[in-house]
Amino acid sequence: MSLATQIMDSMKEAMRAKDTVALEALRAIKSEILLAQTASGSKEEISEADEIKILQKLVKMRKDSASIFTEQNRADLAEPELAQIAVIEKFLPAQLSEAEVEAIVAKIIAETGASGIAAMGKVMGLAATQIGGQAEGKTISTIVKKLLV
Repeated sequence: MSLATQIMDSMKEAMRAKDTVALEALRAIKSEILLAQTASGSKEEISEADEIKILQKLVKMRKDSASIFTEQNRADLAEPELAQIAVIEKFLPAQLSEAEVEAIVAKIIAETGASGIAAMGKVMGLAATQIGGQAEGKTISTIVKKLLV
C-alpha cells in the first residue's frame, strides 16, 4: 500500500476519533507529498525514498520548533509539535541506534580505506545510501566525523 493511501486511511480514522493533532500532522504529510508530485510536473507517484525524505523533513521541522518553544518556556506550543512527531514517525522505517549506525560507518571506512576529514564526503555518500532513511543525516555526520578524525 502506498504512503498516500496509508495517509488517507489514517486521516479518516483521525477524523472519526476527532484527533486534531494527528489530523493536522497527516494533512501536513499529504500536502508535502502533493507538492512534491506537482513540482515534478507529473501525476506519477513519487518514489519511496522521496517519501521518506519528506517525512524526515517534517519530523526535523517539528523537532526544531519544539526545541525553540521549549527554550522559550512555551510548553503549550511544544507539546502539539512533539505529538505530531509521534504521528509522523509511524510512517518512517524503524530507526537505527547510534551503535548500529557506527558499526555500518566503521565497515564503510574499512572497505574504502578512507582516512582523514577529507574523505568525509565519500563516506557520507556511501553511508547515506546504505542507511537510507533509517537514521538522521546529522547523526550519521557526527559519527563519520568521530571515526575519521
